[in-house]
Amino acid sequence: MSEDSQFRFGAATGIGSMPGGDAREAAKTVTGSFEDFPFLAELPARGPGADMIGRTAGMLVDLYARVEPSGWRFGDRPGRDTRRARSWLGEDLDALEEFTQDYDGPLKVQAVGPWTLAAALELRNGEAALSDPGACRDLAGSLVEGLRLHLDEVRRRIPGARLVLQLDEPSLTSVLRGQVRTASGYRTHRAVDRQIVEATLRDVVQVHTDGPVVVHSCAPDVPFALLRRAGAAAVSFDFSLLTERDDEAIGEAVEAGTRLFTGVVPGIDGPLSDPAGSVMGVRTLWRRLGLRPGLLAEAVTVTPACGLAGASPDYARRALAHCVRAARSLADNPE
Repeated sequence: MSEDSQFRFGAATGIGSMPGGDAREAAKTVTGSFEDFPFLAELPARGPGADMIGRTAGMLVDLYARVEPSGWRFGDRPGRDTRRARSWLGEDLDALEEFTQDYDGPLKVQAVGPWTLAAALELRNGEAALSDPGACRDLAGSLVEGLRLHLDEVRRRIPGARLVLQLDEPSLTSVLRGQVRTASGYRTHRAVDRQIVEATLRDVVQVHTDGPVVVHSCAPDVPFALLRRAGAAAVSFDFSLLTERDDEAIGEAVEAGTRLFTGVVPGIDGPLSDPAGSVMGVRTLWRRLGLRPGLLAEAVTVTPACGLAGASPDYARRALAHCVRAARSLADNPE
């Protein structure tokens, strides 16, 4: 997308999930914490349909899923679980719209990406959709249509926002390595060819024609190069899981203009270091890669390590505020 390089991301934002079940309280916290890069909060504590798989399943077009004891499974028609997922999404959009009147900056919305969805959603036989290439294609196509409608709805409600679409792909590495377990638990599904994974991701990324797409994974070994080739303008990851093996891919990504959403603030309750300490590892990485310090603020958005659904409401508020202060520290003192 030609305008990605000119797109003005905020210096800090959240991942997506927040604790509790009050949509207005979550929207108020998010918009109050991130005045220049808020996001549409997800509240999985409300139950099935508010979780990330159920929420995205509710967005699908002409495909429907319901809750079974083993997880989300395709069904023939939209049932109670689909209606509940759509209702909660509408409630979250209502709350965000209320707290973003006249907002005209970047705004992030999240959905599960095609491969994590294929690893999580079950066919009628109980196996993951991942086991059936045709089902994977149908699922990706349905997701594209659902995301198009969702993005149109957010634009209608918050017309001044410049939308950033985040695709959550925590299972992507497992899909590429053949590590997703079958229903029996005794075997794993065959690894999906990297070119197919990349092509499918590219098709979904291209749904967002007027803004950038960030792909998020808080699993180890994020495939930075593959995501960049698939068209992701940014990659979001848990910074603590990086190893020096990732250096080359990260360096190439930054030099190609890919933005890094560095997850440096813990996602669960615990002591927070001083803001400068939280981004010390990012500065160290920059020096190791030989990158220009002045590029840091242009290339990095500071986030929690993962979603905050498992945190206390008080810690979640403090963690988001800490991200903002850590980003400021990075901008003020890139060395």
